[in-house]
Amino acid sequence: MKMSSFERKFGKYAIKNLSLVLVLCYALGYVLSRFGGGGTLLLYMTLDPYAILHGQIWRLFTWIMIPMESGNLFLTLIMLYFYYWVGTTLERAWGTYRYNVYMFQGMLFTIVGSFLMMGYHYIFYPDGIASVGPEIFFLTSSLSFNTYYINMSIFLAFAATFPEVEVLLMLFLPVKVKWLGIIDGVMLVFMFLQVGVVGKFAIVASLLNFMVFFVTSRHMAHLNPKQIHRRQEFKRDVKRSTGGTRHKCAVCGRTEVDHPELQFRFCSKCDGNYEYCEEHLYTHTHVHRS
Repeated sequence: MKMSSFERKFGKYAIKNLSLVLVLCYALGYVLSRFGGGGTLLLYMTLDPYAILHGQIWRLFTWIMIPMESGNLFLTLIMLYFYYWVGTTLERAWGTYRYNVYMFQGMLFTIVGSFLMMGYHYIFYPDGIASVGPEIFFLTSSLSFNTYYINMSIFLAFAATFPEVEVLLMLFLPVKVKWLGIIDGVMLVFMFLQVGVVGKFAIVASLLNFMVFFVTSRHMAHLNPKQIHRRQEFKRDVKRSTGGTRHKCAVCGRTEVDHPELQFRFCSKCDGNYEYCEEHLYTHTHVHRS
């Protein structure tokens, strides 16, 4: 898969270990929810589109810190560790840039969804807003726009990328991730049918990220765990045989050292660890073992 011009230009600015940053934000939010006036402080951090338009710009960022679960410290720590593990595994599989795109795209969709929700209510339910006042109405609605569904989209992405990986359900029952992903998908559909308009906007906005990312990714072989393992083995072999270079085209022999402007990719149709430069990726003869 070719690297996009945007990735080529801005990929170096991607945040490494983004999952750790998010986990630290959750942890800080958990502390604030327990010791920040009984959670009152969190009400000034929610994704409230009405308050944002009236000058509270910080809400565009602080809503990420609101924890998904703050009732039990032990369960919270398990949850934080699990999502850190899922996130870092995806980052290693996809690369830092693509993982950053996935995460920030999900956050952007959530922010846009909150403003669309506000516009929808002003158009179709102005009486409901007027009955309690826009400040109270949209503050209450903003509680539905949190990181819960974004984390669900992360897990669905993990299940789609590593369907055969087993995790310990309830810390002792081994279950393949693909089955948990299917269960989560069914639960989300059920939740969508049960919740009100605000909840529907929150679910669609957060999970639109998952649908867009995988529908628009035409070449998914590079995300396959077997391909990832092949790339790692190939990089070790090439490094030993080429004196430190990581990429070498199997057709022309060029490497990233003598041609840093080239991009190199593996061919999923060749039998073995064969990597090609962007000029020969789609023009070479596939290698098949007899």
